[in-house]
Amino acid sequence: MRGYGQFCPVAKACEVLAERWTLVIVRELVSGGRRFNDIRRGVPLISPSLLSKRLDELCEAGVIRRVKRDKSAEYELTAAGDELRPIVELMGVWGQKWARSNFGADELDVGLLMWDLRRTVDPEKFPPGRFVLQFLFSDGPPRKRSFWLINEAGNADLCLTDPGFDVDLEIRTDVGTLTRVWMGDMPLERALGSGAIQLEGRKELIRRLRAWLCLSPFSSVRPAA
Repeated sequence: MRGYGQFCPVAKACEVLAERWTLVIVRELVSGGRRFNDIRRGVPLISPSLLSKRLDELCEAGVIRRVKRDKSAEYELTAAGDELRPIVELMGVWGQKWARSNFGADELDVGLLMWDLRRTVDPEKFPPGRFVLQFLFSDGPPRKRSFWLINEAGNADLCLTDPGFDVDLEIRTDVGTLTRVWMGDMPLERALGSGAIQLEGRKELIRRLRAWLCLSPFSSVRPAA
């Protein structure tokens, strides 16, 4: 990393954190990402080699540590990294308030949306036993038009290929609509009322949608203007 040639602690922090992708990677670790592939799913546009480089730099800076678990490597925040948690949250609040997304085509990523949604669903609010949701996106890329969210034993898993289980609830929509709902820019009720989101399944399962579909942690932040 190139330094700023300053003793100022803001400059020193920027030397560690202001490289491209670094804070987004820290965001993934703060959000619970541990394995390399999980972190990359939250930062899909970064190359594997650059992600490895940034992770090595964060390890060298003492922000994260690499540990071996079950014959595979995982990354976890150190005490220094954990102190970045409120900073990442405040940056998210600031971004939602002052630099809010317009949801342009270059910003909509259905894979990232579904990964984020999987992390925020409340597994305890699903019916007991195995519960399978299928998301069908009318405008998703050919290989990303269907996703299956499977909740079982208090754990939510996301599949890109048909797991072969009966679907309990089917959700049909487009990427922009579900992104706006998840980010708090469109009320779920409006999307359902307009038909932008269509549900197919038993009525009691449809009624419980709001219980398990938790929104972005920044969804309640209102724009500045």
